[in-house]
Amino acid sequence: MRLVHLDLKGAAPKVPYLEQVFPLFSKLGANGILIEYEDMFPFKGELESLKSPYAYSEEDVERIQNLAELNNLEVIPLVQTFGHVEFILKHDKYRHLREVERFPNSFNPHVPETLAVLKAVLTQVLSKHQRSHWVHIGADEVFHLGEGMDSKNWLSHNAGDVGKMYLNHIREVVNFIASQDWGFQVLLWDDMLRKVSVAAVQESGITKHASPMLWFYAPNFDTQQLGKYISKYAECGFKTVWFASAFKGTTGPAQAWTPLNHHLQNHVQWLSIMRSLAKSPSPRLQGIALTGWQRYDHYSALCELLPVGIPSLAVCLQTLVNGGFNEATKKKVLDILGFQSMQLEKSTCVGSGAFPGLDIYRMVEQVHSQLKDSILKVLEEDSSIKGWFSQYHRKHQFGNPRNMESFGSKVLKAHDDWESFIQTLRSHMEAVYFSDTVEEWMEENVNPHVDRLREFVRDFKEIIRLNARPKTL
Repeated sequence: MRLVHLDLKGAAPKVPYLEQVFPLFSKLGANGILIEYEDMFPFKGELESLKSPYAYSEEDVERIQNLAELNNLEVIPLVQTFGHVEFILKHDKYRHLREVERFPNSFNPHVPETLAVLKAVLTQVLSKHQRSHWVHIGADEVFHLGEGMDSKNWLSHNAGDVGKMYLNHIREVVNFIASQDWGFQVLLWDDMLRKVSVAAVQESGITKHASPMLWFYAPNFDTQQLGKYISKYAECGFKTVWFASAFKGTTGPAQAWTPLNHHLQNHVQWLSIMRSLAKSPSPRLQGIALTGWQRYDHYSALCELLPVGIPSLAVCLQTLVNGGFNEATKKKVLDILGFQSMQLEKSTCVGSGAFPGLDIYRMVEQVHSQLKDSILKVLEEDSSIKGWFSQYHRKHQFGNPRNMESFGSKVLKAHDDWESFIQTLRSHMEAVYFSDTVEEWMEENVNPHVDRLREFVRDFKEIIRLNARPKTL
């Protein structure tokens, strides 16, 4: 299995865009989608408060699955069940279920209501995914586990075994899923298991119904250490394992442009692990998820938008399909994306391009490479502008500068050009994203730079209006 991860806790695409991009995923070599809904799922009843105002409808969820099926993509829902549950625990209604009261990221596993809420969440999500064979329960990065008073009390009577405490909760979640007639096999991130003893995992019994998904996103991760984890999981009794790479969203919490070579090298490393594992009878590799994180957590800034990450996804998927990235693989990527050439180190693609979201890709490239520098250049290259405005703001009389309008003409042009550009970019983004995403992305990536230009223009126009007279109180 080669899964493309859709992280919907930020910048969730509208369904029509998924309709355009799913055929591309399939053409590039994907055969599955790992969908992390978070608050984009249409929760109802007692859970209705969990859903975003922009959440998909039940019809949308069904349509997404139909579109995936049309493109031979297996849909695997991902529901966080221990850590990274801010979308649940941020609500006052569920505040008492926090492991540590100050932090909304992790459940207290000792409160019976925790499991009751999770069963309700899982039931609503999984009942809408009857065609799926797997469910991913997250379970990674359970921050502050063991720091709550209930946990401290439990640990004082159980030899301080945090790993066993973790597994007790995971076992309850896994057993609940297995006890239903849905027929799901369970996947979970492996990082918390790395610190748990083999005996504890064996005793938990989760290996019968679950498989760990080992995740490493760096371009030069320690393959030897990873091999030790695989051997450990085989000893634990896991029959299959999954891997997780990254095609975007792992190189900075506010990264706007995807570094191609970084993610390519991550997949080259994973290929070496796959080749080694193929020589071993156990465990068997079931698949790999190419993660495309949109936020580091529920409260973090947005990472690269999906259209911006598509060239990286193409490079990474084709590397896995072809067993490496050579000139033939590169040519296939370029042909599929409609580019003429690609510079991996510079993370740029040359040519007209032809893929869903291309307009956003090209315009974000301009924002990334030109916006900040061009505005700084216009505002700072002519020291006379700075000096002239300094006099104005000190309310000193300085006569009527003969070149006053020429000082601001280039700034006014830059302002008008960028405002027009931004309006066009906004319209392209609104075709793909909901309004909250558009506003958030603009606030993070555009406004900090353009606002300086806007302020200059406001001041300049005010001075022209005053005919260069000093301000009055």
